Amino acid sequence: MKLTFCGAAHEVTGSAYFLEACGKKMLIDYGLEQGADIYESGELPVGASEIDYVFLTHAHIDHSGKLPLLCAQGFSGTIFATKATQNLCNIMLRDSAHIQEFEANWKNIKAKRAGKEEVLPLYTIDDAVAALACFEGHPYNSMIDVADGIQIRFVDAGHLLGSSSIEVFLTENGISKKLVFSGDIGNTEQPLINDPSYITSADYVITESTYGDRAHGARPEYVKSLASIIQKTFDRGGNVVIPSFAVGRTQEMLYFLRQIKEEGLVTGR
Repeated sequence: MKLTFCGAAHEVTGSAYFLEACGKKMLIDYGLEQGADIYESGELPVGASEIDYVFLTHAHIDHSGKLPLLCAQGFSGTIFATKATQNLCNIMLRDSAHIQEFEANWKNIKAKRAGKEEVLPLYTIDDAVAALACFEGHPYNSMIDVADGIQIRFVDAGHLLGSSSIEVFLTENGISKKLVFSGDIGNTEQPLINDPSYITSADYVITESTYGDRAHGARPEYVKSLASIIQKTFDRGGNVVIPSFAVGRTQEMLYFLRQIKEEGLVTGR
């Protein structure tokens, strides 16, 4: 067994781990870097066509966003994910590809005026469709036989619809080991999302630690605070604009707005 860290080892976003075991080559997540590129992610140790499987923790683009590129470079194996992650990726990877194509086109308009070379998108919608064809959706807590000596199980991580930690069970040369890839771990008592399920045993744990150095503190009264802001804005004759770029946050915001409406917490419109 050999594990190589190819992304998100020194920074947030761009999650990617390369695992070799039982004669197979596997990726756990393959995400796009987002925001400032503080550390350059490592290259995959092998060509995309040599990778047999991808195990995907969840649909956020910093974990799934390079899967279309992987297919464009020759990957044709199976992408294992939860069913909800598969459904979300059907939307999010197409959207990511659209953004890649749109930004490349915008840059090319400027490049043409400046006499510079054409910019190609990182990947296209066709590449995203090819990646989606590789997906295989599974329920939580079901043991999945991937190959001889390799089994995996998705456990609810409570982060996003379909998000998971992945237990990887390996038996090689008569030795059995269990690896746990945490994915992104959610908080407790969230609307729409189950609390994270806890895994109690492992030989190796590879965990995200975005908020590992801080405490969240008491949970704010989101609904009351949001209702108060909306009410004050309406009372002044204004309009509330809520930019929301993350799919999980958008789902949560819609849930809060529905609750505000049902409980009549805002009046006058």
